[in-house]
Amino acid sequence: MQSAAELPTIVVAPSRATSSRVQAVDVMRGLVMVIMALDHVRELWSPTAFRPEDLTQATGWLFFTRWITHFCAPTFVFLSGVSIWLLQQKKGSRGVTSRFLVTRGLWLVVTEVLVITFLLQWSYTILVLEVIWAIGCGMVLLAGLLWLPRPVLAGLAALILPGHDALPIIQPVTGSNVGWALLHNTPFLVPLGSSVPALLVAYSVGPWLGVMLAGYVIGPWFARPLPERAQWLRLAGVGLLGLFVALRATNWYGDPAPWSVQPRGGFYTVLSFLNVSKYPPSLLFVSLTLGVSLLLLSQLDTADNRLTRWLRTFGQVPFFYFVLHLLLISVGAWIWTRLSFGQAINLSFAAPPTWPKEYAPSLWRAYAVWAGVVLVAYWPCRWYRNFKRHHTYWWLSYV
Repeated sequence: MQSAAELPTIVVAPSRATSSRVQAVDVMRGLVMVIMALDHVRELWSPTAFRPEDLTQATGWLFFTRWITHFCAPTFVFLSGVSIWLLQQKKGSRGVTSRFLVTRGLWLVVTEVLVITFLLQWSYTILVLEVIWAIGCGMVLLAGLLWLPRPVLAGLAALILPGHDALPIIQPVTGSNVGWALLHNTPFLVPLGSSVPALLVAYSVGPWLGVMLAGYVIGPWFARPLPERAQWLRLAGVGLLGLFVALRATNWYGDPAPWSVQPRGGFYTVLSFLNVSKYPPSLLFVSLTLGVSLLLLSQLDTADNRLTRWLRTFGQVPFFYFVLHLLLISVGAWIWTRLSFGQAINLSFAAPPTWPKEYAPSLWRAYAVWAGVVLVAYWPCRWYRNFKRHHTYWWLSYV
């Protein structure tokens, strides 16, 4: 699964460069959030007994339904870093920005544990730490790191993103090494005692901090003139995709799962080439996803049409959308399973042998529900966006 949260909408002086800057970030953020909803719908409404990336069993449609959602988390975390830099320029103070990041980050972690955990599994059997937790921890860490010179932060990002693939995966995770595992391993389960739910850590902090730092470091690009900014984003995108192709073709470095010729044919061999590792995000995973995202981002500065305005609505209220779309998906799945199978059953967290005999995965159902969720979520998001524009309550920066 994947999901994401972000800083509040940043309102700045109404110059052409500033306006397009905010538009590009908001539209891209809205796009990845809409795509993200597809993965959550698939997990709760059409899970399969095998992983969608299993090329021995998955169809191409199922594979790409999962694969396209891989672009969401890295793009959103990256844009979190960009937005933090933009916020710092608006505030005009590192101290103010740093204090906000600490409180905002802790709020995201608490929300992950208390709200998102329940919406995903309808209980607190285990405490799920996914992308919101990773972003929250990244904000808390960046609250201190942003005092360092920008070249140092660039060097740290350049060290984390390619370097963490060389680190060993800790097995098994115990009390003595859980701290290291939180920085690098995923996924893994941390038992907390007989009376406390265990922690399921799906997103490690270290690699995602590197993605956030990368966004923060290139934040100043968004203060440059449009043609220059677009050129830099395109060059960076092409460079990342070139790195992906070169390293992936050789199977030399950058991903723990090498590609291989598939017995099912050339199409599945191509899928094997594209099937890079998200947990934890490998260098090739980040290069592929951010490479494409940077190319798209370079085009959104001048895009202004009904679709981009629609997407921007979601991008301007990301945290509100995130919680709302999970609420719609989760409550809808509870009602559907109760009506269809005589009991409310969370298919995503239930073991396949316990699934109702009448249940069968259906991507048609998943796509129909996904479209419905996005359409229904638009109107509350539009209302909340307008509410934020006309009010200045302190808590609006946290929702």
